[in-house]
Amino acid sequence: MSDPNDGDTEDDLGLDLDEDTSEQAAPAARSSWFGRWGRGLLKGLGIAVAVLVAMTAVGFLRGPSLPETAPDFDLPDIDGERVVLSDLRGTPVLLNFWATWCGPCRIEAPALSRFADRHDELVVLGIAADGNARSLRKSGEELGITYRIVRGDRKVFVDYGVQSFPTTVLLDADGQVVTSYTGMMLDPQLELAVLGL
Repeated sequence: MSDPNDGDTEDDLGLDLDEDTSEQAAPAARSSWFGRWGRGLLKGLGIAVAVLVAMTAVGFLRGPSLPETAPDFDLPDIDGERVVLSDLRGTPVLLNFWATWCGPCRIEAPALSRFADRHDELVVLGIAADGNARSLRKSGEELGITYRIVRGDRKVFVDYGVQSFPTTVLLDADGQVVTSYTGMMLDPQLELAVLGL
């Protein structure tokens, strides 16, 4: 018959059963859990930043090649008022070429509205490739657009080298092209673009 006292003892296992280890174990468990969670979060964040940087670089590389001075235009907005680009000299301008049927344009519109609301020192114009004033107003309401919507014509799209949507062009206060970007821009890319002003 085996003696219940035979076998491993507290001393053999290195345990002190009289000591309360619950307070010591809890931080170690939290630290271990947070360590795994934190490393996963940092890894995911690193991947997200890398993807954002890559997308931004590709968008700037794909942007149309434009002359130093932005081509002038005279276009109607959805309220019938004329928008003449040269009349906006003295203020930086962000031109966003878009279409109502363009999925990325629709996703981008709320970011452009937030951007326009944050940067009242510049003018944001959404130059639409399709639609009449009524349909563009409806699209603007659906998308929560707070910036001015302008109805584009073939000439403005040719002059700005727009081959796909969305395409965004940033002009400084003198009407000089600062940068152009093809593809969807979200808040970080928009903020990055205006750093050059």
